[in-house]
Amino acid sequence: MEIILVRHAIPVRREVESGAADPELSDAGHRQARLMAEYLKSEAVDALYTSPMVRAKQTATPLAESLGIVATELDGVAEFDRHSNEYVPIEELKATNDPRWRDMLNGQWPPAHESEDVFLTRVVGTIEALVEAHPSQRVVVVCHGGVINAYAAHVLGLAMSGSRSFFYPNYTSLHRFAAARSGERSIVTLNETSHLRGTGLPIGLFQR
Repeated sequence: MEIILVRHAIPVRREVESGAADPELSDAGHRQARLMAEYLKSEAVDALYTSPMVRAKQTATPLAESLGIVATELDGVAEFDRHSNEYVPIEELKATNDPRWRDMLNGQWPPAHESEDVFLTRVVGTIEALVEAHPSQRVVVVCHGGVINAYAAHVLGLAMSGSRSFFYPNYTSLHRFAAARSGERSIVTLNETSHLRGTGLPIGLFQR
């Protein structure tokens, strides 16, 4: 079967004094989500899942409408910082040389509300359960950068201690994995973003 992990579109910046920031999509993010849906609508998708976080659910909405299927919320693919009181797109941090951007370059990430081991176990267990539930099908999961890194690291056999990411998934990028009943897992593509080319919308940290 094929499982496609899609990073959510770009959200608004939100910093609150208490509670979870959990921001909605920006105007550019809504456009990204519509373009991603247009890109995927020609593929035979058997099931669609989404993180319960607002930015992921809003990204999944145009795709669900385009495919004519219901997006099922899946708590196990929520981001590691789901309870954080701030969300600042990394592109903004990079543009202003924010100290938090420099920390990320040095492998220092904001504190999460669950340990790295718990996060990795949660993500991998959740995605592997989808693989088991959808033999010979194509499944799309709209989720987050940390989730995509966690599963890709699992497939590649890479350790993630000391940093929550080993590569940067662009907004609305697609990451395809093949999963065989024999237990074999392989990466088909990473960071598909051709649907954003020439649109003037943000693509990623190092692409325009």
